[in-house]
Formats: sequence, C-alpha cells, structure tokens
Amino acid sequence: MRKAKPIMIQGTMSNAGKSLLCAALCRIFHQDGYRVAPFKSQNMALNSFITDEGLEMGRAQVVQAEAACVKPSVLMNPILLKPTTDVGSQVIVNGEVRGNMRAADYFKYKTELIPDILRAYDTLAAENDILVIEGAGSPAEINLKSADIVNMGMAKMAGAPVLLVGDIDRGGVFAQLFGTVALLEPDERAMVKATVINKFRGDVSILEPGLDMLYDLVKVPCAGVVPYVHVDIDDEDSLSERLTAGERKEIDIAVISLPRISNFTDFSPFSRFSAVSLRYVKNLFELGSPDLIILPGTKSTISDLKWMRQNGLEAGILKAASRGTPVFGICGGLQMLGTKIADPYETEGGGEIAGMGLLPVETVFARQKTRTQTEGVFRDLDGLYAPLNGLFHRGYEIHMGQSGFDAPVIQRENVCGSYIHGLFDENGIAEAIVRALYERAGLTFDENAVFDVHVYREAQYDKLADAVRGALDMEMIYRILEEGV
Repeated sequence: MRKAKPIMIQGTMSNAGKSLLCAALCRIFHQDGYRVAPFKSQNMALNSFITDEGLEMGRAQVVQAEAACVKPSVLMNPILLKPTTDVGSQVIVNGEVRGNMRAADYFKYKTELIPDILRAYDTLAAENDILVIEGAGSPAEINLKSADIVNMGMAKMAGAPVLLVGDIDRGGVFAQLFGTVALLEPDERAMVKATVINKFRGDVSILEPGLDMLYDLVKVPCAGVVPYVHVDIDDEDSLSERLTAGERKEIDIAVISLPRISNFTDFSPFSRFSAVSLRYVKNLFELGSPDLIILPGTKSTISDLKWMRQNGLEAGILKAASRGTPVFGICGGLQMLGTKIADPYETEGGGEIAGMGLLPVETVFARQKTRTQTEGVFRDLDGLYAPLNGLFHRGYEIHMGQSGFDAPVIQRENVCGSYIHGLFDENGIAEAIVRALYERAGLTFDENAVFDVHVYREAQYDKLADAVRGALDMEMIYRILEEGV
C-alpha cells in the first residue's frame, strides 16, 4: 500500500538542472523531518555506482540519496542505460545487465519494464514519506511520448504533481517553458502544477514582468527563480561543465576526455584544491605538459583507444611517461595501459588490439560483469605513489574486462592502474598525491588546503539546499505535495 507523497521534477531539456534540484529537495525535506528518497525510473548515463548488494545504478540517484541521508538502493533507479555506441546501449534492469540493445529495439521493448518500475516505486513508497521523482530530457519529445516511462508516463503511474524546470542560463527560458507546456496533452498539462526558472544570474525584479506574462500563457504559477548556485556536487552526464580543458594552475592534472568516458566524477576530489587544475583534454594540443595524466573509465575501451591512437594523444602520453610524468588509469584506462585488449564475446563491439604497453597486464572481456564494492589499505607502492601506503581506500568495481591481477593497484615505475572507482574519495588520498606532485615540482604545498572530505560534502548539500529553499516558495511546494494531482 503506497504511503509516500510524490513530487516530480521535469525539465524543458537535458541539463536544465533537474538532478541538482531533486538533490536539493531531498535535503530540504530531510531537514524538515521527513523520510525522503529519490526515484528515476530510467536513467541514461555512463556514470554509475555499485550498491552494497553488488547492483548497478546511476550516480545521480546516489547523489540524491546522499542528500536525503539514506543509503543508495537500486530501487531508486530500476533502469539504467549505458550508451555503447551512438545507436545502442547496455540495458541494466534492477541493477543487473539485461543485454545490449539498439535504440529502436529498446523503444519497442521498454514498456515491458513497467512492472519492474512499479515494483521498485511501490517498495520505496511504502518506506518513505516523500518521493522526489526525476524526469529525463524533456516531456515534450512528441516522437517518444507514446511509450514514455520516465516523464509524463511516470508521473501518471505515480500520480505525481510536476514542477517544470527551465534553464535561463542557456537562453530562451520563456519559450522553453511555454513550448513544452503547449506540446503536452490536456491531461498532462493538468499535472504541471508550477514552473521553476533555474540558473538565474542578475536582478530578479527585471524578470518579474516576464513571470506574469508566463502565467497568463501557461496558467500555472512560478514556484521560484533559483540562482546559479556554485556548489561542488557530482554532475550526472557529459554535459557537465567539468569536462573542459580549463586553465593551468600550480599543479596541473590532465584527464583524457574519451568519447565514451564513464565515471568522470572519480577525479572530483582533485578539483577541490584551489591551486590544482583538473583539465579534461581531447587532443594533443590541450594535453600540454601536465604534472599527472589520468586515463578514466570508458564504456568502449577498444574504440576509445583507437581514437587516442588516431589523434596523437597516445603518442603524447607515451612520450610524457618516458620522461617520468606520472600516469594513472582507472578501469578502462587501466586496460588501455596494458599490453593487449581482447573482446571475444563482443561485449563492447568485439575485436582485439595492442595496448599502450605501460603496465604488464592483458585484458580479456568476459560474458559476465564484475560488480562489487571493495575496501582496503594501500601497500607496496613506491615513487610518487609511496605516500599512499597505509591509507584506507574504499570504492567499487564495474567492468567486463578481466586483467589477471588481484591487487587493488598495479604499478610499474611511474605508471599505476586500478579497477576501483571512487579510489580517491576517502580522506587523505587525493591530498597525498597532490603533496607528492608539489614535491616533485619543487613547490610548497599549502597546508590550509587540507579538509575533511565527508564534512565538505555535507556542507555542499546544505549550501545547495539553503539556496533552493531561499528561492522557492516552499509553502507552495508543500501545498502541491499535499494536494497531489
């Protein structure tokens, strides 16, 4: 029997800020004393997480669960799509791989997953007071609406009132909101209870006449104008502003921005040091001469290695490594650093390719995915990485490839690799590497840059909640919750 009252955030487009607004509402409702959980029926992202049970889910709902101060559960994201090509994805249902599907095939199949969605939703609803539901992209994609399970289709299944969010930072916010509402069916329009304008910079009084005119057009009130909030909270997808080359600082870390980059949030801890640049680079010119090169995870290891080989980045990395520049690979990045990669079962498209030869590992892709949480203490590392020895690490593994070593980290000279996502998240780990980079560069590390990662993260969620609470009409939000649809 359902208990929780739902509220749903839908957006006029991708990257309108739905994920962070959901996180903010999760923290606000938690602060107000409610049991709250996030929910997104279907997420398409290459940033994923492994739960305590060894099940895979999208990281956006993990962030929202952290904001709600609850343990992440695959119930919060029953369907995860991980793109493998421009026209196909790996389909993960209830945390387990269901198979690879072309977009057209999945479109015909996805309504068969409605029972899985409802089971997950009803279980969460029975355990909580409020569910904050996130939509995907836009609800006005008229070519997709007939089989929708994540926007208005989900709102109908949950009986959830909808807040429609527009992104003013990208321009045309009134056209976004009016156009979206205009393309909805009458019963769908009735479910939109308020609009929200997100990422505003400037004087709200200048915007107010437009809000009155918008109300005349869409016949629903504006629940608030949310400012552009500068918070350090993990982003969901490749539209993230983090994925830029940026400017170089005292210590320069370059992450290779692979076409199918996954779990790029692994490296966020380095960005929290004000004198450290964390740049995502796509070509040899952007690479330059960094103090550390990181090869991230990828959903298409062989294809992305070919991409690096063709654009000169592989040669640039090999040259830097030969000069002693530290190189670190995570998951797919580790596989690339090895001697050979083989995909006999076509789990990522098939084929075999020589690796970069910087680590003594050969990778063979298996039929089954490794999904596990892991923790331990760093041991037996030397050189730049020696300061990590004795530090506690915690993270999770998600990979089809098997590389024939069982240590958490494998090292050869200045090159390291690991399968562990979240490896740098625990207190002291990113700091130890940054300190070593400072020493190698002959610079003095700023002791004032040291901070507690967990305290910092909680402070960021509170900062986000404070900004959104101050911008939204929370009396209206609670009234919408109470009245429902």
